Amino acid sequence: MDWTSANVLVTGGTGSFGKKFAEIVLRELNPRRLIIFSRDELKQHEMRVGGFDHPNIRYFIGDVRDADRLYRAMHGVDIVVHAAALKQVPACEYNPIEAIKTNVDGAKNVIDAALNAGVSKVLALSTDKAVNPINLYGATKLCAEKLFVQSNAYAGKSGTRFSCVRYGNVVGSRGSVIPLFLQQRQAGHITVTDPRMTRFWITLEQGVRFVISAIEQMHGGEVFVPRIPSMNIMDLAEAMAPGIEVKQIGIRPGEKIHEVLVSEDEARHSVRLTDRYVVLPVYPWWGQDLWSDGETLSDGFSYSSDANDEWLTIDQLRAMAEIES
Repeated sequence: MDWTSANVLVTGGTGSFGKKFAEIVLRELNPRRLIIFSRDELKQHEMRVGGFDHPNIRYFIGDVRDADRLYRAMHGVDIVVHAAALKQVPACEYNPIEAIKTNVDGAKNVIDAALNAGVSKVLALSTDKAVNPINLYGATKLCAEKLFVQSNAYAGKSGTRFSCVRYGNVVGSRGSVIPLFLQQRQAGHITVTDPRMTRFWITLEQGVRFVISAIEQMHGGEVFVPRIPSMNIMDLAEAMAPGIEVKQIGIRPGEKIHEVLVSEDEARHSVRLTDRYVVLPVYPWWGQDLWSDGETLSDGFSYSSDANDEWLTIDQLRAMAEIES
């Protein structure tokens, strides 16, 4: 596809993902226009003066809860990347209606605005916590995934197509455990909820490049899952704070010991490619031969962080996080 003629909009564009997406897309793909859509004028100002004052960037103040503003922002847009969300698990648990308004109602508004504005491709960001969710954040992201996949039925022959990407913890993103460990080590100890815990890890740049490739490959209805490494929480603690005392504080509400990116039930309608899994829509209104080059997964397969075939070493994690030992 020709990015140089594309008008691209990113919801939640002032977040960690949005800024890295803008950096890479502007440097390497040079879209005609990149719209940063977010609700915080201060973050937009800081982003602009912090190096994102590119002539092709437009900054739109707006909230995904506001369908009319989304529709206005999507006028003439070809590609939408939906990254806006409330994602802090405790905050979503304590403010459940707010989480639903942003993560579910906001997803519906993005879909309606994209359909009404004639957007070509919409890609939504999801999370491993959407698989077999045990907290409200995961449940809202699962609901959002279903909305985006099934909204291809609303698009019909209009040409608008919807897909999702789903990946694990992002190294160094706001709210991740890595900045917390780096802060805690100054006090002489770090806290771990459960030493058995494992997680999938991906860098911001890897996430952005995966999103770009998914936009280029999507037909509509897919959930793209990168093949990424796992790490045990105790190895992560040693990588971030070597030799520092570790205090075990017990698992928190809404937290899992291990995460899953492709469930056993989803695996029955998924395929494996070199660098990713593709979860295909199961309904007969969508073509089932679009990913015929993918490898069918074995019966009983699931892609979980504790049974991964790739594991990060301590040195690899330090390199990913750009942290010196």
